[in-house]
Amino acid sequence: MPPGMTVAGIDVSGMNLEEVEEALNEHYLSPIFISNETERVEVNPADFGFVLDMDYMLGEAEALSKPKEEWQAFLEFVVGRSLSPVSVELRATHDREALQREIETLTSFMDSPATGPRLIEETESYEMGKAGFVTDVDASLALVEAALYEPFQREVQLVIIDQEPKAFDMAMLEQSIDREIQGFDGLGSFFILDLQTGEELGINADVALSGLSVVKIAILLETYRAIDTEPNSDQAKLIAETAEHSGNYSANLLLDVVAGMDNAYLGVDILTESMQRLGLENTFIVTPYEEPNRAGKETLITPANSVADLITNPDPTMQTTAEDMGTLLEMIYHCSKGGGTLLALYPEELTPGECQAVIDSLSKNMEAYLIRYGVPPDTVVSHKHGWAGNTHGDAGIVFSPAGDYIIVEYLSQPQTDWLVHDTSFPLLREVSRAVYNYFNVDAPYFGVPDLGGDAADESAPADEETGEEAVEEGSVEEETDTGSEIDIEEVTPTPPPEDGALPPGVEAFILPFDWFS
Repeated sequence: MPPGMTVAGIDVSGMNLEEVEEALNEHYLSPIFISNETERVEVNPADFGFVLDMDYMLGEAEALSKPKEEWQAFLEFVVGRSLSPVSVELRATHDREALQREIETLTSFMDSPATGPRLIEETESYEMGKAGFVTDVDASLALVEAALYEPFQREVQLVIIDQEPKAFDMAMLEQSIDREIQGFDGLGSFFILDLQTGEELGINADVALSGLSVVKIAILLETYRAIDTEPNSDQAKLIAETAEHSGNYSANLLLDVVAGMDNAYLGVDILTESMQRLGLENTFIVTPYEEPNRAGKETLITPANSVADLITNPDPTMQTTAEDMGTLLEMIYHCSKGGGTLLALYPEELTPGECQAVIDSLSKNMEAYLIRYGVPPDTVVSHKHGWAGNTHGDAGIVFSPAGDYIIVEYLSQPQTDWLVHDTSFPLLREVSRAVYNYFNVDAPYFGVPDLGGDAADESAPADEETGEEAVEEGSVEEETDTGSEIDIEEVTPTPPPEDGALPPGVEAFILPFDWFS
Protein backbone atom coordinates (compact mmCIF):
# COMPACT_ATOMS: atom_id res chain seq x y z
CA MET A 1 0.00 0.00 0.00
CA PRO A 2 1.27 3.52 -0.78
CA PRO A 3 2.40 5.83 2.00
CA GLY A 4 -0.46 7.62 3.80
CA MET A 5 -3.15 5.26 2.56
CA THR A 6 -5.99 4.50 5.00
CA VAL A 7 -8.62 1.83 4.89
CA ALA A 8 -11.61 2.27 7.24
CA GLY A 9 -9.64 4.91 9.13
CA ILE A 10 -6.59 2.67 9.66
CA ASP A 11 -3.18 3.61 8.24
CA VAL A 12 -2.14 0.70 6.00
CA SER A 13 0.99 2.29 4.54
CA GLY A 14 3.38 -0.37 3.28
CA MET A 15 1.03 -3.27 4.09
CA ASN A 16 0.05 -6.00 1.71
CA LEU A 17 -3.56 -7.11 1.35
CA GLU A 18 -3.26 -9.88 3.93
CA GLU A 19 -1.86 -7.43 6.46
CA VAL A 20 -4.63 -4.93 5.69
CA GLU A 21 -7.28 -7.57 6.33
CA GLU A 22 -5.61 -8.56 9.58
CA ALA A 23 -5.45 -4.93 10.73
CA LEU A 24 -9.15 -4.36 9.94
CA ASN A 25 -10.20 -7.46 11.87
CA GLU A 26 -7.97 -6.57 14.77
CA HIS A 27 -9.52 -3.15 15.19
CA TYR A 28 -13.18 -3.69 14.27
CA LEU A 29 -13.80 -7.13 15.70
CA SER A 30 -12.15 -6.33 19.02
CA PRO A 31 -14.49 -6.00 22.05
CA ILE A 32 -16.36 -2.82 22.89
CA PHE A 33 -16.27 -1.86 26.55
CA ILE A 34 -19.56 -0.59 28.03
CA SER A 35 -19.57 1.22 31.38
CA ASN A 36 -22.07 2.74 33.75
CA GLU A 37 -21.59 4.32 37.18
CA THR A 38 -20.47 1.10 38.83
CA GLU A 39 -19.54 -1.54 36.27
CA ARG A 40 -17.58 -2.11 33.02
CA VAL A 41 -18.32 -5.02 30.71
CA GLU A 42 -17.16 -6.00 27.23
CA VAL A 43 -19.28 -7.07 24.27
CA ASN A 44 -18.23 -8.93 21.14
CA PRO A 45 -19.33 -7.23 17.89
CA ALA A 46 -19.84 -10.61 16.24
CA ASP A 47 -22.54 -11.38 18.82
CA PHE A 48 -24.88 -8.87 17.23
CA GLY A 49 -24.03 -9.52 13.63
CA PHE A 50 -21.26 -7.02 12.98
CA VAL A 51 -19.64 -7.97 9.63
CA LEU A 52 -16.94 -6.13 7.65
CA ASP A 53 -17.39 -5.94 3.88
CA MET A 54 -13.84 -7.10 3.39
CA ASP A 55 -14.18 -7.84 -0.35
CA TYR A 56 -15.16 -4.27 -1.12
CA MET A 57 -12.53 -2.59 1.05
CA LEU A 58 -9.64 -4.83 -0.05
CA GLY A 59 -10.68 -4.54 -3.69
CA GLU A 60 -10.68 -0.75 -3.45
CA ALA A 61 -7.34 -0.79 -1.66
CA GLU A 62 -5.78 -2.99 -4.33
CA ALA A 63 -7.10 -0.82 -7.15
CA LEU A 64 -5.83 2.35 -5.56
CA SER A 65 -2.36 0.88 -4.88
CA LYS A 66 -1.45 0.32 -8.56
CA PRO A 67 2.07 1.56 -9.52
CA LYS A 68 2.38 5.26 -10.32
CA GLU A 69 4.87 6.95 -12.64
CA GLU A 70 8.45 6.47 -11.51
CA TRP A 71 9.10 10.09 -10.58
CA GLN A 72 5.91 10.23 -8.49
CA ALA A 73 6.70 6.99 -6.69
CA PHE A 74 10.29 8.20 -6.04
CA LEU A 75 9.07 11.54 -4.66
CA GLU A 76 6.54 9.88 -2.35
CA PHE A 77 9.30 7.59 -1.13
CA VAL A 78 11.53 10.57 -0.37
CA VAL A 79 8.92 12.60 1.49
CA GLY A 80 7.40 9.51 3.17
CA ARG A 81 3.83 10.20 2.24
CA SER A 82 1.51 10.11 -0.72
CA LEU A 83 1.25 13.23 -2.81
CA SER A 84 -2.47 12.57 -3.08
CA PRO A 85 -3.53 10.56 -0.01
CA VAL A 86 -5.81 7.65 -0.75
CA SER A 87 -8.62 6.61 1.61
CA VAL A 88 -11.03 3.68 1.46
CA GLU A 89 -14.22 4.12 3.45
CA LEU A 90 -15.43 1.63 6.00
CA ARG A 91 -18.14 -0.71 4.90
CA ALA A 92 -19.83 -2.93 7.49
CA THR A 93 -23.24 -3.99 8.73
CA HIS A 94 -24.78 -5.09 12.02
CA ASP A 95 -28.09 -6.37 13.38
CA ARG A 96 -29.61 -3.40 15.21
CA GLU A 97 -32.31 -5.41 16.94
CA ALA A 98 -29.77 -7.95 18.18
CA LEU A 99 -27.60 -5.12 19.50
CA GLN A 100 -30.57 -3.58 21.33
CA ARG A 101 -31.41 -6.93 22.91
CA GLU A 102 -27.79 -7.28 23.98
CA ILE A 103 -27.82 -3.86 25.64
CA GLU A 104 -31.13 -4.54 27.36
CA THR A 105 -29.83 -7.83 28.71
CA LEU A 106 -26.60 -6.32 29.97
CA THR A 107 -28.19 -3.27 31.56
CA SER A 108 -30.78 -5.40 33.32
CA PHE A 109 -27.84 -6.68 35.38
CA MET A 110 -25.87 -3.45 35.46
CA ASP A 111 -28.71 -1.11 36.44
CA SER A 112 -29.48 -0.34 40.05
CA PRO A 113 -33.08 0.89 40.01
CA ALA A 114 -34.48 2.95 42.85
CA THR A 115 -36.19 0.85 45.46
CA GLY A 116 -39.36 1.44 47.41
CA PRO A 117 -39.96 0.96 51.11
CA ARG A 118 -39.71 -2.63 52.28
CA LEU A 119 -41.80 -4.23 54.96
CA ILE A 120 -39.68 -6.06 57.50
CA GLU A 121 -42.05 -8.82 58.48
CA GLU A 122 -40.25 -9.86 61.65
CA THR A 123 -40.69 -6.45 63.24
CA GLU A 124 -43.65 -5.07 61.27
CA SER A 125 -41.58 -1.99 60.46
CA TYR A 126 -40.40 -0.46 57.22
CA GLU A 127 -37.05 0.08 55.57
CA MET A 128 -37.02 3.19 53.43
CA GLY A 129 -36.37 3.04 49.71
CA LYS A 130 -33.08 4.01 48.10
CA ALA A 131 -32.18 6.16 45.10
CA GLY A 132 -30.88 4.42 41.99
CA PHE A 133 -30.38 4.61 38.25
CA VAL A 134 -31.40 2.87 35.03
CA THR A 135 -29.98 2.96 31.50
CA ASP A 136 -31.54 5.04 28.77
CA VAL A 137 -31.39 2.18 26.26
CA ASP A 138 -32.34 4.20 23.20
CA ALA A 139 -29.71 6.89 23.81
CA SER A 140 -27.08 4.31 24.73
CA LEU A 141 -27.84 2.22 21.63
CA ALA A 142 -26.78 5.10 19.39
CA LEU A 143 -23.48 5.44 21.26
CA VAL A 144 -22.69 1.73 21.00
CA GLU A 145 -23.51 1.74 17.30
CA ALA A 146 -21.11 4.65 16.79
CA ALA A 147 -18.38 2.77 18.64
CA LEU A 148 -18.82 -0.24 16.35
CA TYR A 149 -17.70 1.89 13.43
CA GLU A 150 -14.76 3.46 15.25
CA PRO A 151 -11.36 1.71 14.90
CA PHE A 152 -9.83 3.17 18.06
CA GLN A 153 -12.55 4.57 20.37
CA ARG A 154 -14.04 1.35 21.69
CA GLU A 155 -15.28 2.64 25.07
CA VAL A 156 -18.91 3.63 25.63
CA GLN A 157 -20.32 5.36 28.72
CA LEU A 158 -23.97 4.41 28.94
CA VAL A 159 -26.55 7.17 29.27
CA ILE A 160 -27.93 6.94 32.81
CA ILE A 161 -31.27 8.13 34.21
CA ASP A 162 -31.12 8.83 37.94
CA GLN A 163 -34.13 7.79 40.00
CA GLU A 164 -35.42 9.03 43.32
CA PRO A 165 -36.51 6.47 45.92
CA LYS A 166 -39.99 5.13 45.27
CA ALA A 167 -42.75 6.68 47.30
CA PHE A 168 -43.68 5.38 50.70
CA ASP A 169 -47.42 5.20 50.24
CA MET A 170 -50.58 3.48 51.38
CA ALA A 171 -49.92 0.53 49.11
CA MET A 172 -47.22 -0.53 51.56
CA LEU A 173 -49.66 -0.22 54.44
CA GLU A 174 -52.24 -2.29 52.59
CA GLN A 175 -49.68 -5.07 52.17
CA SER A 176 -48.96 -4.95 55.87
CA ILE A 177 -52.63 -5.16 56.86
CA ASP A 178 -53.25 -7.98 54.39
CA ARG A 179 -50.36 -9.88 55.92
CA GLU A 180 -51.75 -9.46 59.44
CA ILE A 181 -55.19 -10.87 58.62
CA GLN A 182 -54.26 -13.38 55.93
CA GLY A 183 -55.11 -16.31 58.18
CA PHE A 184 -58.40 -14.88 59.47
CA ASP A 185 -61.43 -16.92 58.44
CA GLY A 186 -63.81 -14.01 57.96
CA LEU A 187 -63.99 -10.47 56.65
CA GLY A 188 -61.81 -7.55 57.63
CA SER A 189 -63.01 -4.01 57.00
CA PHE A 190 -60.56 -1.13 57.39
CA PHE A 191 -60.38 2.59 56.71
CA ILE A 192 -57.19 4.62 57.26
CA LEU A 193 -56.89 8.38 56.70
CA ASP A 194 -53.82 10.58 56.91
CA LEU A 195 -55.12 13.79 58.49
CA GLN A 196 -52.13 15.77 57.20
CA THR A 197 -52.38 14.86 53.53
CA GLY A 198 -55.89 13.49 53.13
CA GLU A 199 -54.53 10.26 51.65
CA GLU A 200 -56.75 7.34 52.53
CA LEU A 201 -56.84 3.57 52.33
CA GLY A 202 -59.95 1.44 52.28
CA ILE A 203 -60.08 -2.34 52.51
CA ASN A 204 -63.67 -3.56 52.30
CA ALA A 205 -64.43 -0.13 53.73
CA ASP A 206 -67.84 0.14 52.04
CA VAL A 207 -69.25 -3.12 53.42
CA ALA A 208 -72.34 -2.76 55.61
CA LEU A 209 -71.64 -3.67 59.24
CA SER A 210 -73.56 -3.69 62.49
CA GLY A 211 -73.40 -0.26 64.08
CA LEU A 212 -72.40 -1.73 67.46
CA SER A 213 -71.38 0.93 69.95
CA VAL A 214 -69.10 2.52 67.37
CA VAL A 215 -72.05 4.64 66.16
CA LYS A 216 -72.19 6.23 69.61
CA ILE A 217 -69.67 8.63 68.08
CA ALA A 218 -72.61 10.00 66.09
CA ILE A 219 -74.78 10.14 69.24
CA LEU A 220 -72.15 12.20 71.05
CA LEU A 221 -71.84 14.59 68.13
CA GLU A 222 -75.61 15.00 67.77
CA THR A 223 -75.87 15.63 71.52
CA TYR A 224 -73.54 18.59 71.28
CA ARG A 225 -75.41 19.82 68.20
CA ALA A 226 -78.66 19.75 70.15
CA ILE A 227 -77.54 21.69 73.21
CA ASP A 228 -76.88 25.43 73.05
CA THR A 229 -74.65 25.71 76.10
CA GLU A 230 -72.17 23.62 78.02
CA PRO A 231 -73.65 20.26 79.04
CA ASN A 232 -75.27 20.41 82.44
CA SER A 233 -74.07 18.04 85.13
CA ASP A 234 -76.56 15.31 84.21
CA GLN A 235 -75.76 15.55 80.51
CA ALA A 236 -72.04 15.55 81.27
CA LYS A 237 -72.42 12.31 83.23
CA LEU A 238 -74.37 10.70 80.40
CA ILE A 239 -71.71 11.78 77.90
CA ALA A 240 -68.98 10.33 80.11
CA GLU A 241 -70.86 7.04 80.61
CA THR A 242 -71.44 6.71 76.88
CA ALA A 243 -67.94 7.67 75.74
CA GLU A 244 -65.89 6.10 78.52
CA HIS A 245 -67.94 3.05 79.47
CA SER A 246 -70.01 2.52 76.34
CA GLY A 247 -73.27 2.69 78.26
CA ASN A 248 -76.26 1.67 76.18
CA TYR A 249 -78.81 3.15 78.56
CA SER A 250 -76.89 6.41 78.83
CA ALA A 251 -76.67 6.53 75.04
CA ASN A 252 -80.45 6.26 74.85
CA LEU A 253 -80.77 9.09 77.36
CA LEU A 254 -78.55 11.21 75.12
CA LEU A 255 -80.91 10.43 72.24
CA ASP A 256 -83.61 12.13 74.34
CA VAL A 257 -81.37 15.18 74.45
CA VAL A 258 -81.01 15.00 70.68
CA ALA A 259 -84.80 14.82 70.33
CA GLY A 260 -85.38 17.68 72.78
CA MET A 261 -87.98 15.55 74.55
CA ASP A 262 -88.46 12.17 76.12
CA ASN A 263 -88.38 10.24 72.85
CA ALA A 264 -85.24 8.34 71.93
CA TYR A 265 -86.94 7.09 68.77
CA LEU A 266 -87.25 10.68 67.57
CA GLY A 267 -83.61 11.08 68.53
CA VAL A 268 -82.45 8.27 66.26
CA ASP A 269 -84.54 9.71 63.42
CA ILE A 270 -82.87 13.09 63.84
CA LEU A 271 -79.47 11.44 64.03
CA THR A 272 -80.06 9.38 60.89
CA GLU A 273 -81.30 12.40 58.95
CA SER A 274 -78.17 14.30 60.02
CA MET A 275 -75.91 11.47 58.85
CA GLN A 276 -77.66 11.55 55.48
CA ARG A 277 -77.11 15.31 55.21
CA LEU A 278 -73.43 14.76 55.94
CA GLY A 279 -73.20 12.26 53.08
CA LEU A 280 -72.87 9.25 55.37
CA GLU A 281 -75.63 7.41 53.57
CA ASN A 282 -74.79 3.99 55.00
CA THR A 283 -75.08 5.04 58.64
CA PHE A 284 -78.38 4.88 60.51
CA ILE A 285 -80.11 3.95 63.74
CA VAL A 286 -83.80 3.10 63.60
CA THR A 287 -84.15 1.64 67.10
CA PRO A 288 -82.42 2.83 70.30
CA TYR A 289 -80.19 0.37 72.11
CA GLU A 290 -82.03 -2.66 73.46
CA GLU A 291 -85.44 -1.14 72.72
CA PRO A 292 -88.31 -2.76 70.79
CA ASN A 293 -88.65 -2.11 67.07
CA ARG A 294 -91.29 0.19 65.68
CA ALA A 295 -93.85 -1.40 63.44
CA GLY A 296 -93.05 -0.69 59.81
CA LYS A 297 -89.63 0.76 60.59
CA GLU A 298 -87.40 -2.17 61.38
CA THR A 299 -84.50 -1.08 59.13
CA LEU A 300 -83.38 1.23 56.32
CA ILE A 301 -82.16 0.35 52.84
CA THR A 302 -78.73 1.78 52.00
CA PRO A 303 -76.29 1.37 49.11
CA ALA A 304 -74.10 -0.78 51.36
CA ASN A 305 -76.76 -3.19 52.60
CA SER A 306 -78.54 -3.54 49.28
CA VAL A 307 -75.68 -5.21 47.40
CA ALA A 308 -76.46 -8.68 46.15
CA ASP A 309 -73.45 -10.42 47.68
CA LEU A 310 -73.57 -8.92 51.19
CA ILE A 311 -72.31 -11.56 53.63
CA THR A 312 -71.98 -9.68 56.94
CA ASN A 313 -75.64 -9.99 58.01
CA PRO A 314 -75.54 -6.62 59.81
CA ASP A 315 -77.92 -5.65 62.60
CA PRO A 316 -81.03 -4.34 60.79
CA THR A 317 -81.65 -1.65 63.43
CA MET A 318 -78.29 0.16 63.26
CA GLN A 319 -75.60 0.00 60.63
CA THR A 320 -72.57 1.79 59.29
CA THR A 321 -69.41 1.19 57.27
CA ALA A 322 -65.77 1.64 58.14
CA GLU A 323 -65.58 4.46 55.62
CA ASP A 324 -68.58 6.28 57.08
CA MET A 325 -67.19 6.13 60.61
CA GLY A 326 -63.78 7.24 59.42
CA THR A 327 -65.28 10.13 57.48
CA LEU A 328 -67.34 11.20 60.50
CA LEU A 329 -64.23 11.23 62.66
CA GLU A 330 -62.46 13.28 60.01
CA MET A 331 -65.30 15.81 60.07
CA ILE A 332 -65.13 16.05 63.87
CA TYR A 333 -61.34 16.48 63.74
CA HIS A 334 -61.46 19.31 61.19
CA CYS A 335 -64.37 20.90 63.03
CA SER A 336 -62.22 21.00 66.18
CA LYS A 337 -59.63 22.90 64.12
CA GLY A 338 -62.19 25.48 62.99
CA GLY A 339 -63.08 24.18 59.53
CA GLY A 340 -64.62 21.38 57.52
CA THR A 341 -68.03 20.04 56.67
CA LEU A 342 -69.68 20.15 60.09
CA LEU A 343 -69.16 23.87 60.60
CA ALA A 344 -70.21 24.56 57.02
CA LEU A 345 -73.44 22.57 57.40
CA TYR A 346 -74.22 23.47 61.02
CA PRO A 347 -72.68 26.92 61.57
CA GLU A 348 -75.21 27.85 64.27
CA GLU A 349 -75.38 24.46 65.96
CA LEU A 350 -71.78 23.35 66.37
CA THR A 351 -68.58 25.04 67.44
CA PRO A 352 -64.94 23.96 67.30
CA GLY A 353 -65.03 23.69 71.08
CA GLU A 354 -67.92 21.23 70.98
CA CYS A 355 -66.17 19.07 68.40
CA GLN A 356 -63.09 19.13 70.59
CA ALA A 357 -65.26 18.07 73.51
CA VAL A 358 -66.36 15.00 71.54
CA ILE A 359 -62.71 14.16 70.87
CA ASP A 360 -61.79 14.72 74.52
CA SER A 361 -64.62 12.48 75.71
CA LEU A 362 -63.64 9.66 73.39
CA SER A 363 -60.00 9.97 74.45
CA LYS A 364 -61.06 8.92 77.96
CA ASN A 365 -62.25 5.55 76.63
CA MET A 366 -59.63 3.30 78.17
CA GLU A 367 -60.66 0.10 76.35
CA ALA A 368 -57.20 -0.97 75.22
CA TYR A 369 -57.52 -4.33 73.54
CA LEU A 370 -58.00 -2.94 70.06
CA ILE A 371 -56.49 0.32 68.76
CA ARG A 372 -54.86 1.35 72.04
CA TYR A 373 -52.77 -1.79 72.49
CA GLY A 374 -51.22 -1.24 69.06
CA VAL A 375 -49.71 2.15 69.95
CA PRO A 376 -47.35 3.36 72.69
CA PRO A 377 -49.11 3.71 76.05
CA ASP A 378 -48.69 7.49 76.19
CA THR A 379 -50.29 8.04 72.77
CA VAL A 380 -53.61 9.88 72.84
CA VAL A 381 -56.31 7.79 71.16
CA SER A 382 -59.80 9.22 70.81
CA HIS A 383 -61.89 6.18 69.94
CA LYS A 384 -65.07 4.20 70.32
CA HIS A 385 -65.08 0.41 70.28
CA GLY A 386 -67.93 -2.03 69.89
CA TRP A 387 -68.51 -5.74 69.66
CA ALA A 388 -71.39 -8.17 69.55
CA GLY A 389 -71.68 -11.76 68.46
CA ASN A 390 -69.61 -12.22 65.34
CA THR A 391 -68.38 -8.64 64.75
CA HIS A 392 -65.77 -6.66 66.68
CA GLY A 393 -64.58 -3.17 65.82
CA ASP A 394 -62.97 0.08 66.88
CA ALA A 395 -62.81 3.54 65.31
CA GLY A 396 -60.62 6.38 66.43
CA ILE A 397 -58.27 9.28 65.92
CA VAL A 398 -54.66 8.59 66.89
CA PHE A 399 -52.55 11.63 67.82
CA SER A 400 -49.12 10.21 67.05
CA PRO A 401 -45.74 11.98 67.16
CA ALA A 402 -45.32 11.93 63.38
CA GLY A 403 -48.86 13.03 62.59
CA ASP A 404 -52.52 12.47 63.38
CA TYR A 405 -54.47 9.79 61.59
CA ILE A 406 -57.79 7.97 61.63
CA ILE A 407 -58.09 4.22 61.89
CA VAL A 408 -61.31 2.24 61.68
CA GLU A 409 -61.02 -1.52 61.98
CA TYR A 410 -63.60 -4.30 62.03
CA LEU A 411 -63.43 -8.07 61.95
CA SER A 412 -66.55 -10.07 61.16
CA GLN A 413 -67.04 -13.82 61.01
CA PRO A 414 -70.47 -14.04 59.39
CA GLN A 415 -70.42 -17.81 59.02
CA THR A 416 -70.57 -18.14 62.82
CA ASP A 417 -72.64 -16.62 65.60
CA TRP A 418 -69.61 -15.97 67.79
CA LEU A 419 -66.25 -14.39 67.01
CA VAL A 420 -63.80 -15.47 69.71
CA HIS A 421 -62.02 -12.45 71.15
CA ASP A 422 -58.80 -14.46 71.53
CA THR A 423 -58.81 -14.50 67.72
CA SER A 424 -60.01 -10.99 66.93
CA PHE A 425 -58.30 -8.86 69.58
CA PRO A 426 -54.68 -9.78 68.72
CA LEU A 427 -55.38 -9.25 65.02
CA LEU A 428 -56.97 -5.83 65.54
CA ARG A 429 -54.14 -4.88 67.89
CA GLU A 430 -51.50 -5.79 65.32
CA VAL A 431 -53.32 -3.99 62.53
CA SER A 432 -53.32 -0.92 64.77
CA ARG A 433 -49.58 -1.38 65.35
CA ALA A 434 -48.94 -1.70 61.61
CA VAL A 435 -50.80 1.55 60.97
CA TYR A 436 -48.96 3.35 63.76
CA ASN A 437 -45.60 2.16 62.44
CA TYR A 438 -46.54 3.28 58.93
CA PHE A 439 -47.10 6.82 60.15
CA ASN A 440 -44.16 6.70 62.59
CA VAL A 441 -41.65 4.87 60.45
CA ASP A 442 -38.67 6.58 62.08
CA ALA A 443 -39.77 5.56 65.56
CA PRO A 444 -41.86 2.39 65.25
CA TYR A 445 -43.52 0.78 68.23
CA PHE A 446 -42.66 -2.80 69.16
CA GLY A 447 -43.86 -2.82 72.73
CA VAL A 448 -45.60 -5.84 74.18
CA PRO A 449 -48.97 -4.82 75.66
CA ASP A 450 -49.58 -5.50 79.32
CA LEU A 451 -52.65 -7.72 79.13
CA GLY A 452 -53.17 -7.25 82.80
CA GLY A 453 -53.74 -10.84 83.95
CA ASP A 454 -57.06 -11.13 85.76
CA ALA A 455 -57.88 -7.54 84.96
CA ALA A 456 -57.78 -8.38 81.32
CA ASP A 457 -60.25 -11.16 81.82
CA GLU A 458 -62.66 -8.77 83.49
CA SER A 459 -62.65 -6.35 80.58
CA ALA A 460 -62.80 -8.96 77.83
CA PRO A 461 -66.19 -9.94 76.42
CA ALA A 462 -68.18 -12.31 78.53
CA ASP A 463 -68.55 -15.94 77.51
CA GLU A 464 -71.46 -16.70 75.24
CA GLU A 465 -73.41 -18.36 78.04
CA THR A 466 -73.16 -15.33 80.36
CA GLY A 467 -73.00 -12.51 77.85
CA GLU A 468 -76.57 -11.34 78.40
CA GLU A 469 -75.82 -10.83 82.07
CA ALA A 470 -72.60 -8.87 81.54
CA VAL A 471 -73.86 -5.56 82.98
CA GLU A 472 -72.76 -3.28 85.73
CA GLU A 473 -75.08 -1.72 88.22
CA GLY A 474 -74.92 1.88 89.34
CA SER A 475 -72.60 3.29 86.67
CA VAL A 476 -74.66 6.46 86.57
CA GLU A 477 -74.00 8.09 89.89
CA GLU A 478 -77.01 8.81 92.02
CA GLU A 479 -75.72 12.21 93.08
CA THR A 480 -74.88 15.16 90.85
CA ASP A 481 -71.97 17.43 91.55
CA THR A 482 -74.29 19.66 93.53
CA GLY A 483 -75.64 16.78 95.56
CA SER A 484 -79.08 16.62 93.92
CA GLU A 485 -80.46 13.39 92.52
CA ILE A 486 -80.76 12.85 88.77
CA ASP A 487 -84.42 12.68 87.91
CA ILE A 488 -84.41 9.83 85.38
CA GLU A 489 -88.08 10.39 84.59
CA GLU A 490 -87.33 13.92 83.43
CA VAL A 491 -84.42 12.79 81.24
CA THR A 492 -85.42 9.60 79.53
CA PRO A 493 -88.31 9.28 77.06
CA THR A 494 -88.19 5.56 76.44
CA PRO A 495 -89.19 3.29 79.30
CA PRO A 496 -87.60 -0.14 79.23
CA PRO A 497 -89.76 -3.02 77.98
CA GLU A 498 -91.74 -4.78 80.69
CA ASP A 499 -89.44 -7.77 80.73
CA GLY A 500 -86.43 -5.48 81.16
CA ALA A 501 -87.75 -3.24 83.91
CA LEU A 502 -85.16 -1.90 86.29
CA PRO A 503 -85.08 -3.35 89.81
CA PRO A 504 -86.41 -1.08 92.57
CA GLY A 505 -83.91 1.54 93.64
CA VAL A 506 -81.66 1.08 90.60
CA GLU A 507 -81.74 3.97 88.19
CA ALA A 508 -79.88 2.49 85.25
CA PHE A 509 -77.92 -0.47 84.00
CA ILE A 510 -74.80 0.54 82.09
CA LEU A 511 -73.06 -1.94 79.80
CA PRO A 512 -69.40 -0.98 80.08
CA PHE A 513 -68.50 -3.11 77.09
CA ASP A 514 -71.84 -2.86 75.29
CA TRP A 515 -72.36 -6.57 74.73
CA PHE A 516 -75.13 -7.11 72.16
CA SER A 517 -74.84 -3.52 70.98
